[in-house]
Amino acid sequence: MTEVVDKPPVHTLAPGQVLEALETGPQGLSGSAAQERLEQYGPNELAAGKKISALRIFLHQFANILILILLAAAAVSYALGERLDAWVILVIVLACAILGFIQEYRAEKAAAALAKLAAPVATVIREGKEREIPAREVVPGDLLVLHTGDRVAADGRLLHEVNLKADEALLTGESQAAGKNLDPVPDPEKAVADHKCMVFGGTVITYGRGQAVVTATGMDTEFGKIARLLEEMTQEHTPLEARMATIGRILGLICLLVAAGATLLGVFRGHGWLEMLIWGISLAVAAVPESLPAVVTGALAIGTTRMARKNAIVKRLPAVETMGCTTVICTDKTGTLTKNEMTVRRLFLDGQVIDVTGSGYEPAGSFRAGDAEMSPGDHPVLAIAARVAMLCNDAALEEIDGVWTVRGDPTEGALVVLGRKAGLDPEQLAAHFPRVAEIPFSSEAKRMSTLHQEEDRILMCVKGAPESLLTQAQQMLTAGGEQAMTPEVREAVRRQAGDMAHEALRVLGLAYRRLPAIPNLEDEGVNRELVWVGLVGMIDPARPEARQAVAHCRQAGIRVIMVTGDHPDTAGAIAREIGLITKKMESQAVLTGPELNRLSDPALKKALRRVRVFARVAPEHKLRLVDILKAQGEVVAMTGDGVNDAPALKRADIGVAMGITGTEVTKETAAMILADDNFATLVAAVEEGRAIFDNIKKYLVFLLSCNIAEILVLTGAIFLGLPLPLLALQILWVNLDSDGLPAFALGVDPKAPDIMRRPPRPTSEGVFSPSVNVLLVVISVYLTIILLPLFAYYWLFDPNGLGEQDQILSQAQTMVFATLILAEQVNAFNCRSDLHSLFSVGFFTNRLLLISVTLSSLMLAAVIYWPPLAQLFHTYPLNLRDWLIAVGLGLSLFPVVEAAKWLIRRRGRRRHPRPASR
Repeated sequence: MTEVVDKPPVHTLAPGQVLEALETGPQGLSGSAAQERLEQYGPNELAAGKKISALRIFLHQFANILILILLAAAAVSYALGERLDAWVILVIVLACAILGFIQEYRAEKAAAALAKLAAPVATVIREGKEREIPAREVVPGDLLVLHTGDRVAADGRLLHEVNLKADEALLTGESQAAGKNLDPVPDPEKAVADHKCMVFGGTVITYGRGQAVVTATGMDTEFGKIARLLEEMTQEHTPLEARMATIGRILGLICLLVAAGATLLGVFRGHGWLEMLIWGISLAVAAVPESLPAVVTGALAIGTTRMARKNAIVKRLPAVETMGCTTVICTDKTGTLTKNEMTVRRLFLDGQVIDVTGSGYEPAGSFRAGDAEMSPGDHPVLAIAARVAMLCNDAALEEIDGVWTVRGDPTEGALVVLGRKAGLDPEQLAAHFPRVAEIPFSSEAKRMSTLHQEEDRILMCVKGAPESLLTQAQQMLTAGGEQAMTPEVREAVRRQAGDMAHEALRVLGLAYRRLPAIPNLEDEGVNRELVWVGLVGMIDPARPEARQAVAHCRQAGIRVIMVTGDHPDTAGAIAREIGLITKKMESQAVLTGPELNRLSDPALKKALRRVRVFARVAPEHKLRLVDILKAQGEVVAMTGDGVNDAPALKRADIGVAMGITGTEVTKETAAMILADDNFATLVAAVEEGRAIFDNIKKYLVFLLSCNIAEILVLTGAIFLGLPLPLLALQILWVNLDSDGLPAFALGVDPKAPDIMRRPPRPTSEGVFSPSVNVLLVVISVYLTIILLPLFAYYWLFDPNGLGEQDQILSQAQTMVFATLILAEQVNAFNCRSDLHSLFSVGFFTNRLLLISVTLSSLMLAAVIYWPPLAQLFHTYPLNLRDWLIAVGLGLSLFPVVEAAKWLIRRRGRRRHPRPASR
């Protein structure tokens, strides 16, 4: 079908010709037809290069020079007759590769799942109904519905448009938004920038609305043609991953030099060169932390998958690192701190207060003036107010499985419900007053206007901030008709608007104007000489969980600032309800946009110490707040949903878009999307971000402390002239054991109980915090202190009276082997926190760690007592006395680390007191 409209080019055809060529119509495609076309044309997405296959991930585990050298050494051993050792080396290397494959494959799958969750969506008409679908499922012939802020999902020919403009700079290089129309472009050679009747995938609708039929998807779009020039997408690396790679290289180089020196010294002291070669390589493999970057990536990807299950979709992994450092959250009010289920509760019409009953979006309720119920038919001002509210509106009310929902803006949805309660039918009203033009809502004007054909004249319906409409209103609507607006009426309206706002009602003004013809919509005077209709007060109650989320932030040393376009009284009422404003700060906690404009930067910095609510703000105010806060050294998370919020989200350390009400532009700009628009979800994401970073630290301390201890013990014995404390196969087994289940269990360790009672982590503080450095030294040095003397004692004094040198050495090596593994099991529990005692963390709160330690112990027993494995690993059966010594020494690590943590906590309390309430 795409070929049909390629000749002649689609931009040269009239809308009807394109619909005919694509075998579609005003009702859109059927579900079956759309599925057939999806199978025919493939998903609507740009080629992302070759995906890494499972086989490639597995083979990548062997792309390590040390592993390759070890495999070569095993081959040499096999050739020289040491076939059993060669096979054991191969099996252990294969087991390590499988373990690495599992970790990397899980990370790859988690990242792929996140990409799907963060994928853009598109609104299409199928079978006569608007549906929101993943953009990748859009097919040629679909009817795209376009609104301000949407990112166009695919190339399309416009069928309808109202003041439509699109930002096509990424495609054409033109900085000005391109105005659109329905006229065909006769010249088939015209450049893409001149195709005014077309919209293109990847561009952004900056103004107006429209509808287009999809003519090309995926790699057939104009962007797809450009994308063909790119062979592969580059993989994003997090700053933490880069730091870990650098650390890994430095530590790896040190370990290699030490292992090489120990190997040469061993050869010099009489050990065989092949034995020492395999031993040295095994030591390097065990000690070099080559898996650190993969561990970090895996932990971040798997952690963000958990966050996605909680409705926080992280689009870029670096945001997870920043999440735990957040010091200020600038949040919207509507839908984030509140339910975003607007319901009209009160009207102020013709000097009369009218209460509206009913709840939610169900169009059932009545109108009451005092104790008396009233009918809209008997109240002309009420009837006209309902008509204006429903006409100046882009939302739609739907009943799905008995539940009434709104498609579109919740505020507009509440006005549709108001009209339905007044007995108006949206379809009949649209037929009697067809819309012919509109002026979309803008944060600067704070109003929206729609123009409708009313017989031989134009009816302009306006809704917006009351003060914005009052200043332009010259007349007012009363039961007796239109009358001149008086100062007394203006003051009464303002007073009533203030009373409504004090009761946490969101207040909108309604007005209209009759015109002889469609005016110049860019003329600022088009909204003057309005006829004032009245006030609409609606409630959007605070989310029950918002108060607790704000309290959690206060405990965690995170300042919460509400930034909203609502009336200051409404914003203040919600802020008080959720505990954002307390009695201590009541008088100076709210600042409006105009007041903010009058403040210099130094004055605003001072005001930010006390202000918790910014009301009636414009998007540029958000950008200024981000800049001021960042200049003060704060790490800022900023939420937003509109197109104009995108610059502030991009400038913030963490831009957070709304998943329900947010535009596609905002979602693409943000680093994170709240699928449920809930502030509590954002706070949970901060908590999860802290937990992910904690678990990376736990893994790091465990891995490096064990590796450093192995290096110190094994090389120390060589330098002291002792035999090898561990054989090459035993070193590899210890490495497999420590990098296996216990390490994985630490990567998914439950959150620390005080995780939201700590101050935010400074951005300058990496994984190697002072507490981590202390533990690395204490654990590795202590293990060296107990293991070297243990080996020397069993080797030099033969406490069990074995007599034969080979048996004595085998038993001494087995004691080091067993004690080291047991100590590392204890160390896994120690590393569950770099600060807190295991008694406060809990011995049994990580079931996976308990299971992994149990399995590790069983495998250790099998290696020592099961003859086939004992022969392979050259172990000696230990007696009860030996086990008591091994277990005792392993457990002795616990009080030593507990004492170190106590000293760290004591010093930390003096240097870093509890976070002050912010």
